Amino acid sequence: MNYLITIIIPTYNCEKTIGNALDSILGQSIKEVEVLIVDGLSTDRTLEIVAQYQTKHANIVVHSEKDEGIYDAMNKGIEMAKGDWLYFMGSDDTLFENTTLEKVASTISLNKADLIYGNVYSTRFNGVYDGEFNCSKLALKNICHQAMFFNKTIFKKIGKFNLKYKAHADWDHNIRCFYSSKIKKKFVDITIANYADGGFSSQNFDEIFAKIRPYKCLYLGYDKLSKKTIKKLIKKILKIT
Repeated sequence: MNYLITIIIPTYNCEKTIGNALDSILGQSIKEVEVLIVDGLSTDRTLEIVAQYQTKHANIVVHSEKDEGIYDAMNKGIEMAKGDWLYFMGSDDTLFENTTLEKVASTISLNKADLIYGNVYSTRFNGVYDGEFNCSKLALKNICHQAMFFNKTIFKKIGKFNLKYKAHADWDHNIRCFYSSKIKKKFVDITIANYADGGFSSQNFDEIFAKIRPYKCLYLGYDKLSKKTIKKLIKKILKIT
């Protein structure tokens, strides 16, 4: 079967939430979706629960082996995915409504974008987060990967997730996407997912990325940044040094 979208879900000991995530996908109004579970050798009932879903849904694929963290699992998913578009979903997240993927598919058909993104809903952000981004906004805050759909060709153009950044490799990748002239971006004002607070990146500080982020933004996008943002980034550099 040809898939429009592959949903990649990194998992590790998520027996309490994986069923809700899968139900939100399988209840979508469009069915041309591959569900790729990239598991890090869970020791709880995660794989058993997923196997129960597999008996009824041939579009669910499982790959389980030791990995080097969530971004390593996401990179493995990129290589294995059969869909033209990739979506990275947390095992404790759910799609916002049962027509979410239908709306995204419509946007894909009407645009020549490489990257399509919307909003997420979360108590962490007291509601909907966070509208359209530009390079200046992205230099100071990230887009949740649960809000983003990537054409698979993006990863050939600018590479995969950098495993050097343990908690914010997605932010690094987003900066490379937005600051690149090779990538066409399209914002759609819809809420894509219910983003569960307490994920790895929200609970962990990435010291290496925090130090390099202002330098990277200034180097890659100086001509794309507002004067106000440039001042803020320089101020961060001065604090670091």
